[in-house]
Amino acid sequence: MKGWKWTLGLGAAVFLLAGFLGCIYKYHEKEIVLEFGMFTGSNWDVASASSFVMIDKAIAKFEEEHPGVRIHYYSGISKEDYSEWCARKLLEGKMPDVFMVPDTDFNLYSSLGVMKNLDELIEHDAGFNRNDFFTTALDAGKYDGHQCALPYETVPVLLFVNKSLLAKEQIEVPGEDWTWDDMYEICRKITKDVNGDGLLDQFGTYNYSWRNAVYTSGGRFYDGDQQQLPFTDSHVLDAIKYMKRLNDLNQGQSVTQEDFNKGNVAFMPLTFAEYRTYKTYPYRIKKYTRFQWDCITFPAGKEGENRSRVDSLLMGINSNTKHEKLAWEFLKQLTGNEEMQMDIFRYSQGVSVLKSVTGSAQAAAIIQEDMDEGEQVINSSLLYNVIENGVIEPKYQQYEQVMSLADGEISKILMENRNVDSSMKIFQRSITKYLQQQR
Repeated sequence: MKGWKWTLGLGAAVFLLAGFLGCIYKYHEKEIVLEFGMFTGSNWDVASASSFVMIDKAIAKFEEEHPGVRIHYYSGISKEDYSEWCARKLLEGKMPDVFMVPDTDFNLYSSLGVMKNLDELIEHDAGFNRNDFFTTALDAGKYDGHQCALPYETVPVLLFVNKSLLAKEQIEVPGEDWTWDDMYEICRKITKDVNGDGLLDQFGTYNYSWRNAVYTSGGRFYDGDQQQLPFTDSHVLDAIKYMKRLNDLNQGQSVTQEDFNKGNVAFMPLTFAEYRTYKTYPYRIKKYTRFQWDCITFPAGKEGENRSRVDSLLMGINSNTKHEKLAWEFLKQLTGNEEMQMDIFRYSQGVSVLKSVTGSAQAAAIIQEDMDEGEQVINSSLLYNVIENGVIEPKYQQYEQVMSLADGEISKILMENRNVDSSMKIFQRSITKYLQQQR
């Protein structure tokens, strides 16, 4: 009798063990792995030690809400190596299900169909609202009118102002709606030979370029088909002529980074990421400690607005993913979840792409936490408006090549005091010919 019971007990134990092992096997057999492509560090070329924190939190939350799903990513891929890594994965047919999209590759990936067109997913998702996102950030992910990627974080370019230098010259810090003429007058008053040695010691601007002026001129760098750069447009010409006026104030002297670091320059373009980095410890002790400074909008031309460039880090879905629904849900969690987007302010130097997050008191408080006592955090309404009304630079293949050529040509015009109109007509003809040859 005892032997029978022992045999029965052993059989039951074996049965339960087999069932348990079967469940484990079945679980692992059904486990879905989503591959995520990302690079380490900051997209904005500033120091960052927390790039994984945001992603790891988002992954943990997603896996908790989706039992049987695991997110996998490769760590240690630098921003510089990421594009090559993606190209290799693409050739191997192993492109991640969801991945960060480098600016330099966005148009190429979109034109080749590497990224999934998100229009249909957006249209059939009642919980997705385009209006939740900043217009510029969302538009950065469009190709040929279709949404091919969503923005993860964004960064506007602001204008650094040396408040100490302005105060020394009894000049008030400009308001948000200031103009080119206002800037010129400030620069004219600032630019001077202080010690009487015959050389200028103070200057109006450093690294303020003709591109910054065009953004605020009322013009743009491209026409409707994004294959022509109208360098003879009146707004572009006005911007270059304005730069010539500013440049003439320097009397042929070159303004250097050292001049700026010493506190002898009034204005310099600066990204919001740099603003946050150099306003907080420990980086604030390494730069710009000799004077008080803050960031403001760029001045507007007669027909323009106080606008500046806005850059966004995009994420897309592999068009060949086998897990479209899960990939879409994960992409939404990264880009459209308020809790995850608030972490952009906690762990990154960028700005959330969601209007509700960036405009919140909580976001302002997070920025303020890292600043010295008495330092005023950047006005949240200013930040909101700069992003929403910002300028997105074209991403098509020849754009940067052409703009680099334009930088060189305009630099010569300013240095050699050439006629702007005639010089740009000649340059326009050469660029038109160049673009036609590239088609």
